[in-house]
Amino acid sequence: MLTFETVNELTLKVTCSGSDVLIAKAGSFIAGDSPGGKNYKFEKLLLGPQNNFAQAAFGSLIRRVTGENIPLMKVMLNGSSVTYYADDSQHVVIYQLAPGEVISVESENILAFTQECQYEVRFIGCGVLSQKGFATTILTGNGNNSYVAVLSNGNPIVLSNIQSRNTLSVDPDAVICWMSQSGYCDPQIKADINWKTFIGQASGESYAFEWSGNQPVSVIVQPTERRGGIKIGMD
Repeated sequence: MLTFETVNELTLKVTCSGSDVLIAKAGSFIAGDSPGGKNYKFEKLLLGPQNNFAQAAFGSLIRRVTGENIPLMKVMLNGSSVTYYADDSQHVVIYQLAPGEVISVESENILAFTQECQYEVRFIGCGVLSQKGFATTILTGNGNNSYVAVLSNGNPIVLSNIQSRNTLSVDPDAVICWMSQSGYCDPQIKADINWKTFIGQASGESYAFEWSGNQPVSVIVQPTERRGGIKIGMD
C-alpha cells in the first residue's frame, strides 16, 4: 500500500508498506530510504501504464499525436520503503481520488500516481486556442488508494463551484487540472474576439475555459501561464 505526502511543498514523499507499484515522471526520483538494502527499482514505460498491451500501444499513439506524451517510469517497490520525487523545484499538490472520481490533468503537470488510477487520454478539442487543451490526460479512481501528485509552477489556487454552483472561468494556459465526481466534466471554450483584436488592441485574455453552475467541478490553477497559443492581431 502507498501513501502520498508533501515535504516542504516541493517534494513528494511516497511511503510503501509491503509491495506495490508507482507510476512516476521519468527522472523524478531524488532519494530513497529502505531497511536492509535497496528494495525498489525503476523501469521505463515504453508505451503506457495500461495493463493491456493493445490499450497501451493505442494510448501511446494518441499521446504522441495530441502532444500529451510524457516519459513515465514504473517504480517497483518490493518491501517497506520511503522514496522521494520532485521536478525542477515545482510545487507538489496531492489529491486522493474517490472511487469513480475523475481528474483531468495536463501531462506535463503529472508527477506520480498509484496503479489504482485508471489512465487514458481524452480529446476535448481546445488546442486551437491554447498551447494546451486539445487533449488531456484522464485519471479515474478505482479504489481507496488512488493517489495523484501534480506539479504547479508556484503555489496554486483551488476554485470550486460544487457548493456555490457559480460559473468558473480560468485561463487555459494556467490550468493544471480539474476534478469531478460525476465523470468527465469538459470545459466550454469562451472566446472574446472582436475588431479591436485585429488592430493590436487585444486584452491578452481572448479565450477562457468555463464551467457553468450545472457542472460541479474543482479546478487547480497555477500562478504562471504557459507560453503558446495563437496570437491574433495586426501592428
